[in-house]
Amino acid sequence: MHSGSFRAGTGPPPRWFRKRHTGRVDPDNRLHLVGLYWADPSGQRANNDRIGRRGNDPVFRITTALVIAVAFIVAPPRPAPRAQSSGAFAARIAALSEPGGYFDTDNLISNERSYQQVFPELERRKVRGGAYVGVGPDQNFSYIAGIRPSIAFIVDIRRDNLLLHLLFKALFDQAGSRIEYLALLFGRPVPADLAEWRDSSIDRLAQYINRPPLDVRSLDSTRLRLEGVIKGFGVPLSTEDLMTIGGFHRRFIEGGLALQFQSAGRPPQSYYPTYGSLLLETDGTGRQRNYLASEESFQFIKSLQARDRVIPVVGNLSGPKALASIGRVVIKRGESLSAFYTSNVEFYLDRDGSYQRFISNLSHMPRTSRTVIIRSIFNRGMGGSMSVVQPVEELLSQFALGR
Repeated sequence: MHSGSFRAGTGPPPRWFRKRHTGRVDPDNRLHLVGLYWADPSGQRANNDRIGRRGNDPVFRITTALVIAVAFIVAPPRPAPRAQSSGAFAARIAALSEPGGYFDTDNLISNERSYQQVFPELERRKVRGGAYVGVGPDQNFSYIAGIRPSIAFIVDIRRDNLLLHLLFKALFDQAGSRIEYLALLFGRPVPADLAEWRDSSIDRLAQYINRPPLDVRSLDSTRLRLEGVIKGFGVPLSTEDLMTIGGFHRRFIEGGLALQFQSAGRPPQSYYPTYGSLLLETDGTGRQRNYLASEESFQFIKSLQARDRVIPVVGNLSGPKALASIGRVVIKRGESLSAFYTSNVEFYLDRDGSYQRFISNLSHMPRTSRTVIIRSIFNRGMGGSMSVVQPVEELLSQFALGR
């Protein structure tokens, strides 16, 4: 679809977004003035609110042995952490990663209310299987649950994103179902009648997480248990890393379903969704497509995590190593890239003059005619984000023609 008929869910980005590195002057300099955002039809420009800082809060204090013992009675322990004797998961992360960078965002959750808009278009294009690459937090799990790749790589320039995904991986390890996962994530008591919750709607799960108070007695027990699981993954972690992970978890516990994306020195924008609203969002046809909306989707992600098929990588999309290394792994597996969720990172890359290197990295990824980019475009004046899909071949062709 041409830029003139650009709409949510499909098509290339707006015309000005495709003016890249052609040697021609952009007469109104929109791209560099607007940064991450696209101008609305009335010409309004939005400021960059995408940036924030990681939350590096201290971990919860260890309570007395008596409290821990009581906590284990309240919340029966899950199976012991699995052995990581081969160290293959940690070794793969190290082999794929490159030196990290800094964004002053916490990125604990997405700020893209529109993230489910693309699911009908992904289905229409038959984007399925293969290898998935994405950036950022657990929004990726919803795309993975819909596309069903055999392996997924979560690439982010911030090492904190790797630490956050180790927390998610530990939660999947310890939770047998969606309600257990949410209860552990938000520090709520796990219901006794788990079988009754298996087929519950996501709305009912959200109501449960909203209703009970924090299970204070078991928080320290839960933290210690998850920390043991995380250490078992074999990824080298410092005391500071473990404190950062503990701080992330505390943010979820304290924020509950009202948790929002945070930026340094600025309150959340009015259009930032809460975790709860992201859970209950639909794809525009009325279908709830969050990975926690169905037990089947949750179990698919859990199975990938158990087989170390969701791999967090520290890397720059325009960097020299991460994407190239991922491409070689995908080729060795005899597969192709199915979808690449870039959020709005492309806008940063273009603004910083490194977009051409990203295009070069992308061009070397194994792909098919169905391989797509999933991106988000922000416009504060029109109330947040728009999520769109574009075939990678179309993007590469446009770039080659200097559009």
